[in-house]
Amino acid sequence: MTALAILRVEKLKTFGNVGGSEAHTARIQDTPNADPQKKETNIRLIGNPDDPALEELVKTKISKSTKHKPRKDAVLCSEIFLSASPEYFRPDDPTIAGEWDEQLMRDFTNASTKWLSENYGDKCVRAELHLDEATPHIHAYIVPVNDKTKLLSHKAMFGGNGNEGKIKLSRLQDSYAIALAHLGIERGVKGSKATHTKVKKYYAAVNSDPLLMELDRLTPQPGETAQQLFERIKADPQIQTINHQLADRFRIIELEKRASQKAIASEKLRQQLENRVAELESENFYWKQQADQLRDLPLEDVAWHLGLDKADKGGNRWKGLGGVINITDSKWYDFTASKGGGGAINLVMHVNSCNFRQALAWLHDRFDEEGMLRATRTYAQTIATKIVAEEPAPQFVQPFEDESKWQAVQNYLTKTRGLPENFIDALHSKGWIYADEQQNAV
Repeated sequence: MTALAILRVEKLKTFGNVGGSEAHTARIQDTPNADPQKKETNIRLIGNPDDPALEELVKTKISKSTKHKPRKDAVLCSEIFLSASPEYFRPDDPTIAGEWDEQLMRDFTNASTKWLSENYGDKCVRAELHLDEATPHIHAYIVPVNDKTKLLSHKAMFGGNGNEGKIKLSRLQDSYAIALAHLGIERGVKGSKATHTKVKKYYAAVNSDPLLMELDRLTPQPGETAQQLFERIKADPQIQTINHQLADRFRIIELEKRASQKAIASEKLRQQLENRVAELESENFYWKQQADQLRDLPLEDVAWHLGLDKADKGGNRWKGLGGVINITDSKWYDFTASKGGGGAINLVMHVNSCNFRQALAWLHDRFDEEGMLRATRTYAQTIATKIVAEEPAPQFVQPFEDESKWQAVQNYLTKTRGLPENFIDALHSKGWIYADEQQNAV
């Protein structure tokens, strides 16, 4: 099979998103599909190992390169994912996950780094080469400063959500493919309906069948608790290798099946379909928006991403990470910690021992911006309801009257504002208007 260039772009709209992305690419947090024994093989291609946190790099670049404070809806940083299909890195057997030809990997790295430097210069504040997963790939962080306006504009650099954005992304993929062409790497078919594997599906492949197969082989040792057994299995190098190999093989087989079932669409048909999709999106936007407001992120999905497993007994109980958590609709309760709450954000903060911003970044990483906003909406509603129930409504306290200030107030109302003097006098005589000690009309 022909090796293809791979390029994807993600928006990081908050500094919480930036920190959450760095936690993954810098391996600050545990990454299920990465080999922990190869963590030290990852290479920082752009930037230095002793650089400050990515969030600080982005803030510094924004302050030095832009005229004004970024808009609330601005994309603060754009993350670019660069790679090639496994056929390039291991041409003899693409299914051997975690292995590759060293020289081919270096050639890919040099060509990709050169392309980043030529296209983005110092706007690229960091680039990481990952060698601890199935196939080498690069994560690059671009601060999308528009050179003409000196403002942040992801849309100007990479395009928006409409047709113009698709055209810009297509040209970007053309540019990257040209940079890799001398390596024998080609561009994918324009307008192809193929999509990259969703993170949830990939993790499902990593964490299901291969691990269950090894559980049958590894029996508990005398006196070993369930948690100790879980940690021993998780750390076993043989299981990690099989996990990576099987997951990557299943992914390649599935992609080949899909490719064989899809015909190459003509440019005319592709345009017709894109126009129809735009029409349907416009028609259904309102109803989709209303539906999203009626539901929160399912806590079962959140629990799964947190690494919890459904308990054999008790239909609503989830186990893992040293605890047993009961989930009923949007409510959860941790029996081990004797603590409960409601909604996805509270659950993530509790299990990951993190703060609100970190929980939002984690949710955005797993469920995209839409899912994060759904969780935030429910969280805000819960907090607002609690405040209304617990906090007494503030009572108006009428200011004390200071008759010595009345003449000045009367002059202002009648002479400056032009109100009838007899009207003001009548109100004052009835006590309906007076002056306070600050010379305000009450």
